[in-house]
Amino acid sequence: MATHSVEIKPEVLGHPSQLFVLFFTEMWERFSYYGMRALLVMFFTASLMDGGWGWPKEHAYAIFGTYTSLVYLSTILGGYFADKIIGYRVAVVIGALLMTIGHGCMAIETPFFIYAGLTALVFGSGFFKPNMTSIISEMYKNHPEKKDGAYTIFYMGVNAGAFLGILLCGYLGETVGWSIGFGLAGIFMLFGLLQFWFAQDIFGNIGMKPAKEEAYKELEAGEAKRNPFTTLDKVLAGVAAVLGLVWIINDPVSKISNGASDIAGNLGIGGVSGPNVLILTALGCFFLLLGMRIPRYDRVTRDRMLAVIFFAIITTFFWALFEQAPGSLTIFAKEHTNRILEGNSALTFKIVNSMMTIIPLGIITYVLFSLFKKTFAKFALSNIILATSFVIIWGIALWMLKTQFDQDTTEVPASWFGVLNSLYIIAFAPLFSKWWESKYNPNANMKYAIGMLFLGIGMAVVAIGSAGIGAGGMTAGVSVFWLVFVYLFHTLGELCVSPVALSYVSKLVPGRMIAFMFAMWYIAVAIGMKLAGIFGEMSEGIAAEHGLSYFFWILTAIAIGFAVFSAVMYPLVKKLMHGIR
Repeated sequence: MATHSVEIKPEVLGHPSQLFVLFFTEMWERFSYYGMRALLVMFFTASLMDGGWGWPKEHAYAIFGTYTSLVYLSTILGGYFADKIIGYRVAVVIGALLMTIGHGCMAIETPFFIYAGLTALVFGSGFFKPNMTSIISEMYKNHPEKKDGAYTIFYMGVNAGAFLGILLCGYLGETVGWSIGFGLAGIFMLFGLLQFWFAQDIFGNIGMKPAKEEAYKELEAGEAKRNPFTTLDKVLAGVAAVLGLVWIINDPVSKISNGASDIAGNLGIGGVSGPNVLILTALGCFFLLLGMRIPRYDRVTRDRMLAVIFFAIITTFFWALFEQAPGSLTIFAKEHTNRILEGNSALTFKIVNSMMTIIPLGIITYVLFSLFKKTFAKFALSNIILATSFVIIWGIALWMLKTQFDQDTTEVPASWFGVLNSLYIIAFAPLFSKWWESKYNPNANMKYAIGMLFLGIGMAVVAIGSAGIGAGGMTAGVSVFWLVFVYLFHTLGELCVSPVALSYVSKLVPGRMIAFMFAMWYIAVAIGMKLAGIFGEMSEGIAAEHGLSYFFWILTAIAIGFAVFSAVMYPLVKKLMHGIR
């Protein structure tokens, strides 16, 4: 891979213009991803009269869990092609193009186009997601002191896109039509693609097609002995990957087709169902692979890899609970929350929503003009495309706010609560950053424990809020403030876990193993995403028998249990980390 770094000139907010080309490209990609994601489960479960497909919630959760899981698994494929064959920039363009096509397909709303769209989005995310950050890493290769600040700005772009996508796509999808919400996501993905394409020369040689891979260099002094994959290792990895993928895809397919397309249905053994045989065999091969490989490393490397596996397990369950947001929590908001506001409550919401919309848009527009001053002369077309996208986004935002103010009563869209996550991140991220830099910076185990504890508190809040909903009840009288606090605690938990997770991986394993261990990490996240869908499916049966509050108390117990587990394991994990903090 080309290793030339751009000259660091403090052109915009103390960083080079190249960073802000990536900032806006990523912002529109996150706009499209989170905008579509906010609508997906609601679209599947909405009645035919409301333009949806009228699916049982279990089917919607199953396909949602599979989709989000495959999004993370596909990053392994996209990262490999970028590293070895096509380069980061081509991978970003391919990913953006596939996602544009995917969102466009979903706007058509027929089964063929919905499934084709989701498939294109999975592969598009795989090519796009890992390679944007890789370009930043290359940009700042010779300026490590600026890298933390660069990633902070980039992370703001991620959250700005998520915020606007959920806010606007969610509003249009719920109030105007699902296809409008899906289509809007595609339009802004196209803007992101074109803006990046016409400005890519600004990156010089960064992210270009990689040179032929050099032969392994001699081991550096003190570097761990290599542990190449044996033929048996590769067979086990291949079997685990194939069976795992078959299970992930077969799960929603078999349920939606009522068993007619269950390719694992005839694989049952000794009372264990075919799908369970598939996933248990896949997990067995995977753990056998780990059990064979890890003992072959030297003691320090082996211990640190065990520490990574420990954190990966907790991360899996963190995302399984956190990703209830677009699933069971959105359905809770839709069906059980009193979202019709009148009088002072409606006026307060309108004012708050207006400030939440206009202030972030104003700040991002200021950044846009700052970028124009530095790049318009050389990249006019890219800037014109970017400006056009903002004119449209301002138009939609102001129309939304005017429509709300023209109404005597206001119905808060069920998807709206999702914007709180991004809003809280922007508000609290600087405080957590100061905390991590202070003398009170917790160790890795305690960060995970605190994160899971916040997650548990959030689940306890919604469990208390839903206590009045009886078994099988469809009550819609729960105050919106319960969800406001749920998302607050969940975001605080995310800030303890998500930003630091990959940092620990990079610290704990040798540089030559980073790519492999990141792949393992994304597998853990993917499993968490699929578990989120499975938990969502379970919510229906549990709610029907015991009430919805009982389901959320179960999730509360899981979160707090892992918080205690992480804290108690600190002495052992500290030894395994061998001085890494």
